[in-house]
Amino acid sequence: MELIILVSVLVVLLALGVPVAYSLLGSAMATFLALDIPLVVVFQRMAAGVSVFTLMAIPFFIFAGDLMYRSGIAKRLVEVAEGAFGRTRGGLGLVNVGASTMFGAVSGSAIASASAMGSTLMPLMRERGYEGDYTVNVTVTAAIVGLLVPPSHNMIIYSAASGIGVSIGDLFLAGIIPGIMTAALLMFVAWRVAVKRGYASGAFPGWRSFLRALLFAVPGLLTAIIIMGGILSGIFTATESSAIAVIYTIAVGAFVYRTLGWQRFSEAAMQSVKITAMVLLIIGAATAFGYALAILEAPAQLADMITSATSNPILVLLIVNVILLVLGTFMDMSPLIIITTPILLPVVMEVGVDPVHFGIVMMLNLGIGLVTPPVGSVLFVGSAVGKVPVEEAVKTIWPFYGALLLALMIITFIPAISLALPNLF
Repeated sequence: MELIILVSVLVVLLALGVPVAYSLLGSAMATFLALDIPLVVVFQRMAAGVSVFTLMAIPFFIFAGDLMYRSGIAKRLVEVAEGAFGRTRGGLGLVNVGASTMFGAVSGSAIASASAMGSTLMPLMRERGYEGDYTVNVTVTAAIVGLLVPPSHNMIIYSAASGIGVSIGDLFLAGIIPGIMTAALLMFVAWRVAVKRGYASGAFPGWRSFLRALLFAVPGLLTAIIIMGGILSGIFTATESSAIAVIYTIAVGAFVYRTLGWQRFSEAAMQSVKITAMVLLIIGAATAFGYALAILEAPAQLADMITSATSNPILVLLIVNVILLVLGTFMDMSPLIIITTPILLPVVMEVGVDPVHFGIVMMLNLGIGLVTPPVGSVLFVGSAVGKVPVEEAVKTIWPFYGALLLALMIITFIPAISLALPNLF
């Protein structure tokens, strides 16, 4: 009965348009009242959920990404990508994917990538004859790559939610090859759609201009190398690397690019505080919701249902992927990671799935939910920036969905793609 209350209240609140964090809190509080548990326990669980040392990396990575954006790194990455891909038919679509991949390596945020690439590239694409729905579809799906390439703060959330201390360094390494592969598939689709629509080719700016753009972009791209190098060498932890990333970004923006003044620094700080507050509120609320699920033994019941149906790893992963894809269309990524990881990770580990591999599967799977209505936060951001109705963009986004789903299946059933680099290092 209490489980019905928990789920029903959540569904009703979400249907009424209540923000995800408050919907999770409301359903948890209703369940605790039904169980005659003091409501103070809800807030105790919220506090416990955000009082995790590794989560300190999230605000720093968010801050570093915003500083990079305001320092003009997005524009410099676009120049590099345009030199590399701009000559092909519909080259700006490939430029968008390439620049989003590189920006993801310094921001780790899909929303930041969609906003940065959208504001930088969408106007240029429209000027050169690209239709609005195409610009939005390329931008929002390419932004998902930022969830796979390090540093991704959602991987940090997954590590904290796993309960077994999954290595953040291994997760960062595991996302590199899947990220590159996903970007390549999206580039192929972007090219095919561009050819079908008859978009024009661009012009190569010349090696001198290309190498100059690459040289100016290198200081920004070094952020990801410094982060990974420091973690792998043992010089600093993943949490410490986030603070170092902020210091390095400030130095690059202020003294190398000379575009980061006090005003832009203040704007980045304010925006990062707002985003961090929202993320941590969602994590705390999701922790309280997950505690209610644990009291009701819902995780154990779901695990028994899956394992009693099949013990075949392929079928188990298919079932888990379907569950996550469905849930991802109704709820944002961070709370789903907090809620579903303690439930699904033991199930897949029981059939022999590596927790690092499963983390990458979860990143891409739930990332697809970010570009899928009715929640689809990245899709809504991209549509708002591109000034294209969501309904119009969704009508033609299916080839890009196909690329993401194909990447998900490859990553799911070929673990070596994710585990090659962690095993190597």
